[in-house]
Amino acid sequence: MITDHDIAFPTLTAAQIDALRPRGTLRHVSAGETLWEEGARGMAFFVVLEGEMEIVDPSGDEVRRITVHRPGEFSGDVDMLSGRSSLVRAQMLGPGQVLELDSDGLRRVIREIPEISEMLLRAFLMRRRLLLSDGYRGMQIIGSRFSPQAHAIREFCSRNNIPFTWVDVEQDPLAEELLCRFHVLPEQTPIVVGRGGELLANPSIPELAHYMGLEAHVAEGEVFDLVVVGAGPAGLAAAVYAASEGLRVLTVEGEGVGGQAGTSSRIENYLGFPAGISGPELARNALLQAQKFGARISVPQKAVRLGTQGGLRVVTLDDGSRLITRCVLVASGAEYRTLGIPNLRQLEGAGVYYAATEMEARLCGGEEVVIVGGGNSAGQAAMYLSRHAARVNVVIRGDDLGKGMSRYLVDRVERTPNITVHQACEVSAVDGDGTLREVRLRYAGVDEEKVIPTRALFLFIGAQPRTAWLSGCVELDRTGFVLTGEETRRDGLSVDAWKEAARAPYFLETSLPGVFAAGDVRAGSVKRVASAVGEGSMAISFVHAHIGAAV
Repeated sequence: MITDHDIAFPTLTAAQIDALRPRGTLRHVSAGETLWEEGARGMAFFVVLEGEMEIVDPSGDEVRRITVHRPGEFSGDVDMLSGRSSLVRAQMLGPGQVLELDSDGLRRVIREIPEISEMLLRAFLMRRRLLLSDGYRGMQIIGSRFSPQAHAIREFCSRNNIPFTWVDVEQDPLAEELLCRFHVLPEQTPIVVGRGGELLANPSIPELAHYMGLEAHVAEGEVFDLVVVGAGPAGLAAAVYAASEGLRVLTVEGEGVGGQAGTSSRIENYLGFPAGISGPELARNALLQAQKFGARISVPQKAVRLGTQGGLRVVTLDDGSRLITRCVLVASGAEYRTLGIPNLRQLEGAGVYYAATEMEARLCGGEEVVIVGGGNSAGQAAMYLSRHAARVNVVIRGDDLGKGMSRYLVDRVERTPNITVHQACEVSAVDGDGTLREVRLRYAGVDEEKVIPTRALFLFIGAQPRTAWLSGCVELDRTGFVLTGEETRRDGLSVDAWKEAARAPYFLETSLPGVFAAGDVRAGSVKRVASAVGEGSMAISFVHAHIGAAV
């Protein structure tokens, strides 16, 4: 029987090693030689030919051995393709010989030798899974579970696959020891303790991303074939297809890889996954798939403006940098709406949440929670949280849960004993002093309100498009979604550009030639993961057509 260890640490055959030899460099190594340090980026890929290579985790109080690679085995995990900072250190136990391939050479192997590619990718994914399940500590985030700042840091790390250990100042005895060590008061948290013991005091998200090596380096004057704005299902699908077909593609994402789908506890109606797949897992797999073809993903970088420069397009980011590209794919998605009631904004991240991931579920153990919304996202959240919370209250304004939720989910919700559906109801008020304490419900036609003591309110009440950065550049509908294809009016600012193009817009093309839209941000799109993936993939054929016509 094949075990997880067998998948994570296979041995290459002599024929497979021979196939790699022309693509790499033979290198003699000495005893104790370090091949890369923890925190390094752009590590080489090594096949051990003679000797033993030790992989260690130096993140804890003592250096811990992860594994020893012997002849025929190889180094690396997902960070070798992502370009992120390494979580481990590699060193030789004795003298030996290795075959070394740089990151570009490794990607060529993955693209060109399928039988080796499959082995490597399965091993890389399993190694990361085993590392995290085997006590890897990573960096430490110290703070209060009720702190919005601490929640934002934890959410960013979770959504972008950054391993961390959470230390709660209210509950974890280790917190006091760490705070004393760094001379930090509880009210000065959150703090982040880096892998090497570095202290980051209440870091901003960009500061943390830079520390972890999540941003892509863009050379001055570099011109891309395609810049994708948004790394949800549509953006990731576009990145996969564009990179696999040889386009120079950069994807920028302002929050977390996977978009809204990446926060879903379970996606059960996506083709090919009869048992369902979690949003984070789908996002991780898609990210690795894009990176194996050479797509570059940069987080967190938000687009703030779209413009033109001659025949090229320019995406300006929130840090002032400008990305020059032949084409743009708008896949910036939509964000959940909020409730227009007093005090709600002040409690975001301190009891008011817009996603129900494992992190939020841990806060709900044995407690009562409230979910507002009647769509599939609300239904999946209710089912997931019901495994942790004492009671889940689902609040809908209508009188039929089946109007907005898939039948299979309605049946599950109604059969779950600790889920209560409140129909013809709405949240009238929230109360709390720094953290949420209670939610008030008002029923249609009833004067008396119901008070639910709770520390967690989840909102899934529809979405609004992230299109402010497109204002004045492409046509939007009256609700802010991007018009494409025949829906565009092709007047105003872009009329000259269309005269020069001498053609009608392609199906997913906006009112500005060379700028496309896919997924939830597009007017008329079907708000489903499969539809977003299809549109993101389809857009690349139009990108090719536009670039080809311009040559």
